[in-house]
Amino acid sequence: MTTGNRKLDHIRICLEKEVEGRSKPFNDLAFVHRTLPGIDADEIDTSCRFLGKDLAMPLMISGMTGGHPDTKDINVNLALAAQEVGVAMGVGSQRAALESAEVEETFSAVRDAAPKIPIIGNIGAVQLKRGGPEVIDHLAEMIDADAIAVHLNFLQESIQPEGETEARGAIEAIRSATDGRVPIIAKETGAGISREDARALIDAGVKIIDVGGLGGTSWSGVEAYRAEERGDGESTTMGRLFWDWGVRTPVSVVECAALGAEVISSGGVRSGIDMAKSIALGASLAGAALPFLAPATKGPLQVAEALRIYERAFRTTMFLTASKNIMDLRSAPVIVLGRTREVLEQRGFDTRKFSIYREMSK
Repeated sequence: MTTGNRKLDHIRICLEKEVEGRSKPFNDLAFVHRTLPGIDADEIDTSCRFLGKDLAMPLMISGMTGGHPDTKDINVNLALAAQEVGVAMGVGSQRAALESAEVEETFSAVRDAAPKIPIIGNIGAVQLKRGGPEVIDHLAEMIDADAIAVHLNFLQESIQPEGETEARGAIEAIRSATDGRVPIIAKETGAGISREDARALIDAGVKIIDVGGLGGTSWSGVEAYRAEERGDGESTTMGRLFWDWGVRTPVSVVECAALGAEVISSGGVRSGIDMAKSIALGASLAGAALPFLAPATKGPLQVAEALRIYERAFRTTMFLTASKNIMDLRSAPVIVLGRTREVLEQRGFDTRKFSIYREMSK
């Protein structure tokens, strides 16, 4: 099966099937409600900067697709909406464009539709290792990218029968690319990034980490559906067995931010409230993909509407936490409960610092 056809499988399954993880870790987080916020709602400033460009709010449409002619319209619709609302956007893996120049337009059309926002390219660590650091410049030029995400999806690759599981040398390949023309973003795709791996990435020169944590789309689950359709019982079982494997998104945000990385919180960010929780835990930006996929099959207006719902909920959360701007939100007290609290404390973090200590320090 070609890379492009596999991408169509992924889109179809994500649109038709239940593909999200069973755990919802953002439900373990709760803000302290401020009855007297002390500000007017129209004073709130949700803007920020990312990759040297202004955004209306700290949100990115995470990379989803590209690489097959049928995916071009989806990417264009996403890009038009991202440009209109003022958020960043990533594209799906550009591997298919390396294999066939005929599908480059499914990616380059994004920059044509969105000339002013940050655009993030995408390639797998295995393809980077094989192609060498020069592949980064080629991919960046293809879409005039502001950064390239190097995705680390070894869980998904382990479930795919055609998966590529050559992880040896991945960190060296990333290190070789970090002094190039465009920044490198290390990106997981649903299983999260631990403190141990974040430290290795930072030591290799990576400054931005997209955690892609457990709680959103399960790519192990997606591959389970694909395996079931082709009658591969063993891979189906493996995909279901590892459906909820990984580091929870809030845990991954805390672990990576604690080491000084600029963090993108993705994986289960399903509302503007989850965006705000991500920022309060230490992320600079939040990312989401699945909530915008179905709207993108209809048109840019539908994507923009979905983005504005995120924006309104984000702004309302800022108001109800007395956060006039993003800096205020970073110090808003947030209570960590449940399994997320248990995991963080087992990993050596004092979760009280997100609530008690912040309030006492004001």
